[in-house]
Amino acid sequence: MAEWLVLKHADGVALPVRARRCHTFFCRLRGLMFRRALPPDEGLLFVEAGESRAATSIHMFFVFFPIGVIWLASDGTVVDTVIARPWRPYYAPCKPARYYLEGLPQIVETVVIGEKLVMEPLVSDSSLK
Repeated sequence: MAEWLVLKHADGVALPVRARRCHTFFCRLRGLMFRRALPPDEGLLFVEAGESRAATSIHMFFVFFPIGVIWLASDGTVVDTVIARPWRPYYAPCKPARYYLEGLPQIVETVVIGEKLVMEPLVSDSSLK
């Protein structure tokens, strides 16, 4: 079963996406490859073992649409953002990161480099009953 998270700014306002935690080898291997689209309220939050520029670099081979990428340090600080274009061979953060969120390009407009985000489990309405 997928683990969904919400990322929030320091003031408690959530980013406009729910992020599926992507920490297994196969999830990280596939990423967004071969998908034709991504729902506007969804993203993938990739989790690496430690902070690194190389381990959190991405490619856009077999990704057929542009995406926004937000790289985060271990403490949730935004270290870099980019709008990644289809079929480009390499994007890496300017500083080491442990997490990176892939979503639609507009997601990069919701954060500022240097701000800290908090990750929380997504609570669905059905779990409140």
